[in-house]
Amino acid sequence: MIQVKEFVDTDTVYAEKTANEFLAGLDEDQFVSICYGSIMKPTRGGSSTQRSTILLVYKTKN
Repeated sequence: MIQVKEFVDTDTVYAEKTANEFLAGLDEDQFVSICYGSIMKPTRGGSSTQRSTILLVYKTKN
């Protein structure tokens, strides 16, 4: 079965770190595709921070 898993940056955890941890648990033949996007999120102080989202498409084991 094809599955989708989304990883989103938070104030304390980067999407890249959690996506890489998840990928480490997959076999190479389970990986299908990866998509990436980022936005700038304004802060209260008037500056902004980058937020990233990673979408992984993978196959579950039978």
